[in-house]
Amino acid sequence: GVLEAVFFGLKAAVLAIVVQAVIRIGSRALRNGAMIGIAAASFVAIFAFGVPFPVIILTAGLIGFLGARAGLPAFQAGGGHGKVGKVQVDDADTLLGEESPGHTQVSAAWATRISAVFLALWLVPVAALFLLAGPGNVFSQIAGFFSVMAVVTFGGAYAVLAYVAQQAVETYGWLAPGEMLDGLGMAETTPGPLIMVTQFVGFMGAMRDTGAMPPLLAGTLGGLLTTWVTFAPCFAWIFLGAPWIERLRANRGLAAALAAVTAAVVGVIANLALWFGWHFVMPGGRPDSWALALAGLALGLVLGLRWGVMPVLALCAALGAGLRLAGLA
Repeated sequence: GVLEAVFFGLKAAVLAIVVQAVIRIGSRALRNGAMIGIAAASFVAIFAFGVPFPVIILTAGLIGFLGARAGLPAFQAGGGHGKVGKVQVDDADTLLGEESPGHTQVSAAWATRISAVFLALWLVPVAALFLLAGPGNVFSQIAGFFSVMAVVTFGGAYAVLAYVAQQAVETYGWLAPGEMLDGLGMAETTPGPLIMVTQFVGFMGAMRDTGAMPPLLAGTLGGLLTTWVTFAPCFAWIFLGAPWIERLRANRGLAAALAAVTAAVVGVIANLALWFGWHFVMPGGRPDSWALALAGLALGLVLGLRWGVMPVLALCAALGAGLRLAGLA
């Protein structure tokens, strides 16, 4: 139908946008051989061995932290010197001192109390699902998986969506590869954050394992549950870390750990681009010449002519629809 034809074109645009994200983040993060090595190792780990995203992130962070503690030059840059905006971050006392407006001062006691509230709002429903429905229930799986995802959401939506795609398609079987591509394409066209594609994944997973519920009701509940367990932890981390954020920014070990994590994210997003591109231009293991041509056009517009996201999405959607409706693709 027409909608399917539009999504065919959108997939080409999304592929180009993901490749652009790899290049943009990589140009900033891969500043030396150690960071390039971390990115390459992360790509091999997730692509060839299916290592979960949280393991990759934790390993990269540990490497960066230990590298900084050992005094290795590759892990020293940005660890507490230089500027963030116009503020020197190696003077934590100034950042935390009396120059800050009173309304920005957050006490540790207040942060702990409000964090406890959000932790309860997040974890109590998850625990109830596991106790009442059992760990094999689709809603328990959604709550558990997306809770883990929310804790390790480093590097932006593209990084974590590689993990979501890997688990939702290959581990849980909630979606087929083409449906995951449709979800990413749909998310790129909306004004909301890209991470909201997780709601689509939760909807599809619950809709296909409804039990006694009507499919639409199960899917809606699955989407709402996904949104809740994705965003509730984020507020807990924000309030919990608020009183110490400037001091943490000045910590060299933490800065090196985050730099290593960012390098790992480059490899993870590269895996997403390859996974996305393979399933788009090789659906069912057979090459699709029109998909390849449309992807090449989108890459040329984004990387060569530096078109914006919305014009590329609009043009690719129109061309994809035209090709499909003409019976060519």
